[in-house]
Amino acid sequence: MQIEKPYLMFIGDVADQLAAKTAAGIVDWRRDWCVGQLRLPGCKADLGLEDVDITEGVRRGARTMVIGVVNAGGVLPAHWIRIIVEALDAGLDIASGLHKRLEEVPEIVEAAKRSGRQLHNVRLSSQTFATGKGTKRSGLRLLTVGTDCSIGKKYTALALEREMRAQGFDADFRATGQTGIFISGRGVAVDAVVADFISGAAEWLTPDAAPSHWDVVEGQGSLFHPSFAGVTLGLLHGSQPDAFVVCHEPTRTTMRGVPARLPTIRQVIDATVANGRLTNPRIQCVGIAVNTQALDEEAAKACLAEIAEAEGLPTTDPVRFGVAEIVKRMKALYA
Repeated sequence: MQIEKPYLMFIGDVADQLAAKTAAGIVDWRRDWCVGQLRLPGCKADLGLEDVDITEGVRRGARTMVIGVVNAGGVLPAHWIRIIVEALDAGLDIASGLHKRLEEVPEIVEAAKRSGRQLHNVRLSSQTFATGKGTKRSGLRLLTVGTDCSIGKKYTALALEREMRAQGFDADFRATGQTGIFISGRGVAVDAVVADFISGAAEWLTPDAAPSHWDVVEGQGSLFHPSFAGVTLGLLHGSQPDAFVVCHEPTRTTMRGVPARLPTIRQVIDATVANGRLTNPRIQCVGIAVNTQALDEEAAKACLAEIAEAEGLPTTDPVRFGVAEIVKRMKALYA
């Protein structure tokens, strides 16, 4: 699909900042594509963009209104439909990362036909996938994994791609979620792939490549999350990573959306190696990425030092401090 830019970012009336993570990710990595944010009364998220209405967004040159939110089940709230119809009538395309297909809403379909605008369901692919085979492929791959979902796996993968290129690696980010697809312009939203084909989709996304080429694969979910472990495992088997980086948020005690306790970093390393050896016996952890947003800088540095000493691996916050040390370790291991 070809999504026209610039974007008007719509985040509705979401209950917290994490619920707007799709929009926030686009703003963080492609801010120059965004003309403003559209929020409804009661919205508890802020992208740091100027608040504009649809008329002003169009005046500023917006071509597409992006529904930049995530929620349980990927549903489209009924009271958002009026805004989407208004945007279509104003001449904007609509791009959504929700599971709910825009074409399932008659009012939206009618407005799109009336205005001649496009509807994009980023999570839904027209590509068909085979089941995973586990056959060894040429090239190298890195996967970000997590102690929880919504923890920084996409940001870490993007930061790694950028730093790897800066240090002379041949590397490409591979998006596996709707936000990554908006940012990179390509990828597969694996949480919308039928379960039997998740590993096959990951194989399709990371095909044979030059021996020194790295695919940097955006992770999803967590092997320990009761809701999303299946997606995580399929992605692990299909991406066949040579290396992985563990992503962690140190202030959480339970996993997002469920009462299950957060696993330790060591538990995630051990489980990832044990499961990953099915398709790549040489899999190994090369670093730890810690989301220290909830900590001040002194506490963040102390936290990173403690984890690095405990695990014997380069440990950093990719946003605050970059990922140069992790990439240096990769150069030592794989150069």
